[in-house]
Amino acid sequence: MNINQIANTLLGRTPSILGHEKFIKFAVLLPLVEVHGEAHILFEVRSLKMRRQPGEVCFPGGKIEVGEDPQKAAVRETSEELGIRESEIIDVFPLDYMVSAFGTIIYPFVGRISNLNNLIPNEAEVGEVFTVPLSFFKKNQPDSYKINFQVEPEDGFPFDLIIGGENYNWQTRTMDEYFYRTNDKVIWGLTAKVLTHFIELMEQYNLNE
Repeated sequence: MNINQIANTLLGRTPSILGHEKFIKFAVLLPLVEVHGEAHILFEVRSLKMRRQPGEVCFPGGKIEVGEDPQKAAVRETSEELGIRESEIIDVFPLDYMVSAFGTIIYPFVGRISNLNNLIPNEAEVGEVFTVPLSFFKKNQPDSYKINFQVEPEDGFPFDLIIGGENYNWQTRTMDEYFYRTNDKVIWGLTAKVLTHFIELMEQYNLNE
């Protein structure tokens, strides 16, 4: 193989995330609803029957199935969890996706639920739903705390192959965690990250009213 063959092979290639095939991919939807003429955000409380994160506040979402488009997955999961038709989930737009430190890629979307009265939450997954005025999050900043990740090489790691050996100066990683308190609920984790990103996006476009 010569250099020209390499160049022709890579011509027009669209880059992706290195190692993406090993990541688990999820899609979530930040649902907007209208309550008494005012924009609200809808949240779920995960059923206490759930194996992972029971009782925590979240947005509708779940794992993207093989061959499924992320937006399609977000709409499907929202439809299944809230018991509404997919056609009732409209004006769906992508937010920035996230690559987590835990081997997952999250594709968030924002969309509108056209009729709040049609909700029939899936009791196996959803303990309750509630809404919060969008204006609340524009007026109230989240509390922010840092999480530090420590590097711990496994037993048998070949320190003799790297300069510095066991005294190698590993770079540590810090992650911000956001917390909102409203309606006697705590919103944090991935949900708070997506929410904060969305609010910042609204401010970026001067949608402050």
